[in-house]
Amino acid sequence: MTRRRTDGYGRGRLVAAALALLLLTVVVRPNIATAESPPADRSSFSPDKLTRVGEFIRNEVATGKIAGAVMLIQQHGRPVFFESFGVRDVESGRPMTADTIFRIYSMSKAVTSVAAMLLVEDGKLGLDDPVSKYIPGFADVKVGVERRDESGKPVLVYEPANRPITVKDLLRHTSGLTYGFYGDSAVRKRYANSDLFDGDFDNAAFAERIARLPLAEQPGTSWDYGHSTDVLGRVIEVASGQSLFAFEKQRLLDPLGMTETAFHLADEAKPPRIAQPMPNDRFGGPVAGIRDPMLQRRWESGGAGMVGTIGDYARFAQMLLNGGTLDGRRYLKSETIALMTSDHIGPETGIARDQFYFPGETSGFGLGFAVRTSVPPNTSWPLGEFRWDGAGGTFFFIDPRDDMFAIFMVQAPSQSGRIQLALKTLIYEALGR
Repeated sequence: MTRRRTDGYGRGRLVAAALALLLLTVVVRPNIATAESPPADRSSFSPDKLTRVGEFIRNEVATGKIAGAVMLIQQHGRPVFFESFGVRDVESGRPMTADTIFRIYSMSKAVTSVAAMLLVEDGKLGLDDPVSKYIPGFADVKVGVERRDESGKPVLVYEPANRPITVKDLLRHTSGLTYGFYGDSAVRKRYANSDLFDGDFDNAAFAERIARLPLAEQPGTSWDYGHSTDVLGRVIEVASGQSLFAFEKQRLLDPLGMTETAFHLADEAKPPRIAQPMPNDRFGGPVAGIRDPMLQRRWESGGAGMVGTIGDYARFAQMLLNGGTLDGRRYLKSETIALMTSDHIGPETGIARDQFYFPGETSGFGLGFAVRTSVPPNTSWPLGEFRWDGAGGTFFFIDPRDDMFAIFMVQAPSQSGRIQLALKTLIYEALGR
């Protein structure tokens, strides 16, 4: 499975859309401050051009590329487009609705990153803290270097790390930890053939196992997408004294009203609400170790394990867009949000980017998000936009310049890169950019 870059450089009738819009207005409960009249220099959406967004998604359903989807575009604290399309699952024929549950895969990373920053503000976690302070197994990590022996055969040599992995490294993916489900380097193969996902393990066991594997690069030298956020989940557990989900539920999910977001589906009534990909567009096995969310397992993957609804993620996105507040409650300082959404791997840092570098050449990476640092060719997309996506096709982006965000929920792994680029183009055309 090859993960696609995040940039690339029917239930859609008026009555249903109106009901859906009303539903999300209730679900999202926008902060009053975001619903004020927009500043004069901000763009506004063209209702006529927004119809092209719906037309595109309806065509994706009609041509059999996706089973169904839910799309939300929200500006100034209110939905400007919210519609459900197609079905949750072509085999059951259940219609797609606003309360459909999706596997959000790597969109979990943003939630885990915010949870970590809550602890940073609490003074229980430091960005420059060595990970070994919380997980002793990381005190003696090794870096895997490919060399050739006397016969010319490639071998993997383990070398000492030049410095400790820090919490900041986990947040910005510069720890050297990688994934084993794509790429063919010797280190990635070592991950793929390890015992990382054997049995029913918890976050502590996962951290112990991965600490024994070699790093793909020296800490702090290269952006490499991998299990960093999973390890961050264990750091959160140690620093907070709670399980990852218990901490996130207490400090973030429940206060935000994200009651449908979890690592597993404990409620027997929820499985019929899960969206499924087309039968010919399903992963052949677990991705990054993530299995069926209906199976109760102890591992809470902060990097890719969450499921949730678009309404839940909308409240999370609005809080971020508001600079850390929602409904009069502050979750993070505005300075913390600004820090998280600034580029931390720019040229001045000397940090390289691996051959895959999913954010694309016009983006850097912050503490949990890709961050727009230059305008892509042939677009007028704004600087400062931050975003991420999931292997199943879900994506979100938050645009402070235009006081808006968009979330697309779908389960269509092979279509994700193409659809994301097309929708983003249509959205900004509707915004007049």
